[in-house]
Amino acid sequence: MTETPAPEKKAEARGLRVAIVAGVGLLLVGLWLVTLVPGWLSRDPNVNAPEKPADASSGRRIQATLFYVSEDGSDLMPVARDVPYGATPAEQAREILTAQVRPAPEGHASAIPGGTTIRSVFLGSKGELYVDLNPDGLLGHVGGSLDEALAVFAIVNAVTVNLPDVKAVQILVDGKEVDSLAGHIDLREPLGRADGWIRKGQ
Repeated sequence: MTETPAPEKKAEARGLRVAIVAGVGLLLVGLWLVTLVPGWLSRDPNVNAPEKPADASSGRRIQATLFYVSEDGSDLMPVARDVPYGATPAEQAREILTAQVRPAPEGHASAIPGGTTIRSVFLGSKGELYVDLNPDGLLGHVGGSLDEALAVFAIVNAVTVNLPDVKAVQILVDGKEVDSLAGHIDLREPLGRADGWIRKGQ
C-alpha cells in the first residue's frame, strides 16, 4: 500500500481547515441575514427617532401685553402684541423684553430710551428675573422721576404681567447692579409687578 507523502497530507489538512472555517463563516452570515435584516427592513424610521428641538425660527408666536406711555404721559397703557414663542420662561421673557424695548408701534410712545437692547436674561430660583441691559440705553436716561418710573415699570410689568413664573424683576446694566437709572427708582433689589402704573380700563 502506497502512503501519501507528508507534504500532500499537510496540504489536505490545511484545505480541510480552510473549508471548515469558510463553512462556519457562511453559516454565521446566513443566521445574521435571517434574524437581523428583516427587522431592519420592517422598522418604522420614526420610532425612537430623537425629538427635534423647538426651532425659534419656526414662526410660532404668542400674544403678550406690552406697555407704552399713555396719551397724557402719566402712566402706562397695556397693548396686546404678537411676540415670538420662547420654550422656557427665561427665553419667553427675553422675547417679550426684546419686543418691549423696540421702537413703539405707530400711534404709541415708548417709555424706553432709544438704543436700549437686552444683553441677557436669567431666572433665579425664587422667581426673580434678572434683565441685563446695554450701558448705552437706560443708563443714559435723562428724564425726571416720572419718565424713569415709566421706563422701569414698562420693563417690570411686561414680564410679570405675562409670565406667572416671574415674581419680580431686577434691572442690571452691563452685567452690574445699579442704584437707579436717573436717581429716583431704587434698582438695588428686584421689583414686583406695579399695577398702579397701568392705565385702568384698558
